[in-house]
Amino acid sequence: MQKIRIVTVGKLKERFWKEAVAEYTKRLSRFADVEIKELPERNTLEEEGKDILSACRGYVTALAVEGEKFSSERFAALLKKKADEGAELTFVIGSSCGLCPAVKRVADRLLSFSDFTFPHQLMRVILCEQVYRAFMINSGSAYHK
Repeated sequence: MQKIRIVTVGKLKERFWKEAVAEYTKRLSRFADVEIKELPERNTLEEEGKDILSACRGYVTALAVEGEKFSSERFAALLKKKADEGAELTFVIGSSCGLCPAVKRVADRLLSFSDFTFPHQLMRVILCEQVYRAFMINSGSAYHK
């Protein structure tokens, strides 16, 4: 079973965000072992960056507005390729203040879901849904349609 780690700065406070993430991680549990590592917000991006880097394992994808954009199908293909390689995946979501440049430099890939800026809480939900969608695409499910 593939290991997926989501490293994120800050906690989900609102019940509706927590419930949405819980629903997608429950759905994902048949495909992958998903761990969400919540790190505390710090005084500087550099301090947050050190915490983030110490939590990263395997193939690291940092979410950043300047990152590469993927279709859902292409994202699914990337996850399948990494699963076939036996790679552990780490996705990084920065704080409301952004993401430390050092994390962006170390990441194997920068990924953007849009030119829009999203709240980091919503981004966690979107990421979980897209990872789930990728697994559903790879399993041949009609969910994606």
